[in-house]
Amino acid sequence: MSIKKIKNSKEFSLVYNNSKKIYTKYAIVFVRNNEHEEQRFGFVASKKTGNAVQRNRIKRLFREFVKENGQNLKKNSDYVFVGKSILKENIKNIKYKDIEKDLLKVTRK
Repeated sequence: MSIKKIKNSKEFSLVYNNSKKIYTKYAIVFVRNNEHEEQRFGFVASKKTGNAVQRNRIKRLFREFVKENGQNLKKNSDYVFVGKSILKENIKNIKYKDIEKDLLKVTRK
């Protein structure tokens, strides 16, 4: 499955301001219905979540989750996955399965 990404800050702002927030242990997920007939995804890891290597790993884990489970998510919606700062201390020990289990609990609703 190829991932359609939210790219510019205007689109990110739309999602942030007009969406439902879902809090998990490792992430905040913003979900917004869009007018397109497709799913779009954004991945955010701020400097609070660690150095560049750690931030890229966090985004890779989120992207992998979307590739594996994107078909279970609502169609014609925008999703933004924001990594929480708890990931900074734990990123070396966190496996993909931990992220998947955490996000599946809330994205099935």
